[in-house]
Amino acid sequence: MKAEKAEVYNRRIPMFDAHIHLEQYSGEDAASMLAGAEGDAIKGLVAVSMNLESCLRTKELAAKYPALVKPAYGFHPEQPVPSEEELDRLLAWIRLHADEMTAVGEIGLPYYLRSEKEQTGDAFDLQPYIEVLERFLALAAELDKPVVLHAVYEDADLVCDLLEKYGIKQAHFHWFKGAEKTVRRMADSGYFISFTPDILYEQEIRQLALLYPPDQIMAETDGPWPFEGPFEGQQTHPRMIHDVASALAELYGWTYEAAGLKLLENTRCFYRI
Repeated sequence: MKAEKAEVYNRRIPMFDAHIHLEQYSGEDAASMLAGAEGDAIKGLVAVSMNLESCLRTKELAAKYPALVKPAYGFHPEQPVPSEEELDRLLAWIRLHADEMTAVGEIGLPYYLRSEKEQTGDAFDLQPYIEVLERFLALAAELDKPVVLHAVYEDADLVCDLLEKYGIKQAHFHWFKGAEKTVRRMADSGYFISFTPDILYEQEIRQLALLYPPDQIMAETDGPWPFEGPFEGQQTHPRMIHDVASALAELYGWTYEAAGLKLLENTRCFYRI
């Protein structure tokens, strides 16, 4: 496996990590990743944010590494809903920094948080999260920016309804899982999805890759989220997107080079890089 990885990396198809929480790494680890990007054939990273504090850290990284870090600003849904004052402040800040921003994200609905609450018998009100998401979708439409979405399983159907409501065509559902009917709706709408390193060992994800149009896929790590299988015990690193490209090449019957170039082209096109 190590020899195969070395062979892939030596082919040096430059690619983008289409979704990473770069600001959640230590300063030393982030600096090391970015310093080694050229050697790892990493063309750039779409760095998403969690809240205002996270946006500020992402902005600092993008200012320090402008050729590599493509910032996305938003509010991750898997956390307590913000107060009206906090939300207004964040939206105003994003509007102020819109010119330097690649996308609005990460935004979406709290599937996992809601599931945890329901399993323990606690009440959970989804409506405030929907209202927050709508504020961000309205802003993205106003600014003409792509959106980076956390919306899985049945949540994706509701999010598709909202995307249509706000006329948003450029939507990236990261690390998506869901029913085939939803998958086909997303594909027909022109929305993009991205695959993480779990495509090497998760059959559900491999089947999804066979359903989705290759012109609408990207590769991501969602780092620093850890992975299993051949990545057990490793820190998630942007260079793992080359393993994603190799897995997609195997599934599609392509060469690694063809898969890498397709992922590069798709990400550049979607994010207007």
